[in-house]
Amino acid sequence: MAPEARHHVTGEATTGTAPGASETRTPPPPAQEPASPEPRETPHAAAPAPVPLPEAEGPRDAVTRLRAHGCWYPSADPDGTEAAFICDRGGVPQLWAGPVDGEGVRLLDSSPDPVKEVSWSPDGRWIAYTTAPGGGEHTRVLCVRPDGTGRRLLAGADPDTSAYLGCWAHDGSAVAVTLAAPAASRAQRDGLWQPPDPAPAHWTARDGRAILLGTTAYAVGPGGLGTTAYALGPGGAPAARTGAGLSAYLIDPDGLASPVLLATEPDAPTLRVCDLTADGRLALLRRGPRGRREAVVRRVADTATTFTLPVADGDQWIGRFSPDGRTLWLRSDAGREHAALFAVALDADGTALGTSVVAERADSDLDLLKLAHDGRTAVLAWNVRGASELDVVETSARPGAPDTTGPPRPVPLPHEVVTRITAAGAGRLLLALSGSQRRPGVWWAHEGVSLVRTPWSARDEDTVPPGRPPVRPVLTRLTARDGLPLGGWYYRAPGRAPHEPAPCVVHLHGGPEDQERPVFDPLYHELLGRGLDVFAPDVRGSGGHGRSFVDADLGTGRFAALDDVADCAAHAVTEGPADPTRLAVMGRSYGGYLTFASLVWHPDLFRTGVAVCGMSDLLTFFAGTEPWIAESAAHKYGHPDRDRELLRALSPMSRIDALRAPLLAVHGEHDTNVPPGESEQFVRAARERGVPAELLVLRDEGHDFLRAENRRLFRRAAGDWMERHLRPF
Repeated sequence: MAPEARHHVTGEATTGTAPGASETRTPPPPAQEPASPEPRETPHAAAPAPVPLPEAEGPRDAVTRLRAHGCWYPSADPDGTEAAFICDRGGVPQLWAGPVDGEGVRLLDSSPDPVKEVSWSPDGRWIAYTTAPGGGEHTRVLCVRPDGTGRRLLAGADPDTSAYLGCWAHDGSAVAVTLAAPAASRAQRDGLWQPPDPAPAHWTARDGRAILLGTTAYAVGPGGLGTTAYALGPGGAPAARTGAGLSAYLIDPDGLASPVLLATEPDAPTLRVCDLTADGRLALLRRGPRGRREAVVRRVADTATTFTLPVADGDQWIGRFSPDGRTLWLRSDAGREHAALFAVALDADGTALGTSVVAERADSDLDLLKLAHDGRTAVLAWNVRGASELDVVETSARPGAPDTTGPPRPVPLPHEVVTRITAAGAGRLLLALSGSQRRPGVWWAHEGVSLVRTPWSARDEDTVPPGRPPVRPVLTRLTARDGLPLGGWYYRAPGRAPHEPAPCVVHLHGGPEDQERPVFDPLYHELLGRGLDVFAPDVRGSGGHGRSFVDADLGTGRFAALDDVADCAAHAVTEGPADPTRLAVMGRSYGGYLTFASLVWHPDLFRTGVAVCGMSDLLTFFAGTEPWIAESAAHKYGHPDRDRELLRALSPMSRIDALRAPLLAVHGEHDTNVPPGESEQFVRAARERGVPAELLVLRDEGHDFLRAENRRLFRRAAGDWMERHLRPF
């Protein structure tokens, strides 16, 4: 990166300036929403300093403890002969590396903290990666040499902060890192906060991994909210949590150069550095709340914003600059129903000269976008009714106009879903694939050559133990009561006659912008093995079906999403066929919220439910979650100050008196996305009303359950619960 383009920060970071929207030279395209003014004086977190760590590499020969393991999130070295990747063969997602065409993989970090992201530097000297200490939601960024030496912590050393990866500078001299500064609630700052009451001793066993509660009844606190699990404002109202926002830096892993401040966003929900031009003049940022993400081009030298465009939700890696920096490739749904490939022509200062759509499909979203190292080959993964279709296109420059693309060349896929694409040297790709018949794995290919599974990825036949192969789901469609088309995947338990009624679990995904896709789910395999059918629908608000469908649950539209659950259950009965007297509802995260809500909105429909990491009261959720999560979620659910009555009306706790069905709640003890108090207060309230309810707390887990022993315990507990409550009368 050119020295004059670097904004150095040492010690306590100095205050930077960011011009307002009025200084942007080119007005946004018609589809773009007006950019909000940026403050001129914006505090940002102090730049982190690299911290050397003890070596933590493991054996150079793979030691497999899991018969069926997954490999995902590959990142290749510069010549494409080796890959770093995440693998859970040791029982927890860890950082591994090895040749793409050989067995000799090595463990690069043997610590028990789950690994979330991996990125090999363009010069091949470092592998950067993100871990989640204790399995919680706060992450930190580390780097290590490819041989396992030199491990150091780049950002996130403070347990109250969180850091995640951005892109590398093209010469490998620095890696972009976003740092979330510590946050405090308004009530803490005003002296109104009191420490949360400790949970009863029976709720979590500190000397064990988890515990199922018995039948002891616990009193419900004022307002039906149980113990004081969150910071409270005047009058007991949950107080909004605020923080110092997000700051993005370029950090030299060697520690020889000072960090470079690229951007800072006060009280921002997200900020990721997706790419830099080869000369380091311009940065591509992704920012904004869920449902309103935008791409931002910013000059590094003076932090001036030169271009913004709305982009689609989904994959965070939204685009890349061309080699000369004069074209920006973006995955965007600006002014469109479905995401497509956009080309934006830029002048030398980063100002947009023109924007055009160069690749699109009717009724299909562009899911993933990756450009080869030379910037002249683009790989496009399209979401076609939940499955992936892959195209390779060549790009060509047009002077004074956006670059264009040639005709697409389809690439056949051995499994249904592509989860990541990465370039791997000249003419080579690495693809992370998943499917209904296998665990996640990594494939590699030269251009025009069929994909080959890497030797260290599990074989298809090892997905499950012999004797009970995975069930391939059937895509089914239905119409909601208000006429909106819905759909989902139906899994039929093996051994049942085609029309024999069966107990059925309606499983609801998270997000709500996630999408149910045909990939192998060990939980579904557990339930199917117990003779239970599974119907996994996409209710309104789900991704993969266009912008209108994603936005259909905003505001009061969420009441219709609750009706969608009942309509999907009815469809499972009429088309499944599911036994109408033996229906259950289950889901994780937002799906856990829908589970709580469905049991009180439709109390006579389901025999039981299992809510996993779900919100039971949207107001206490906003008070207790991470501040950047709250910022992002406000667009989806409603603002905790302006929309309090709506949030209260949408909260399952507001209708707890309607609960009839027994309930199992499951939560990770370190979940700061949806704090465990959300499950605790619902279970307490259910017991107070005489409804059987139990809570399973998983030790050393956050919002996602990542440790093999905990995942097995969760599946077994959920299967036991469903089997017990769905058995015939």
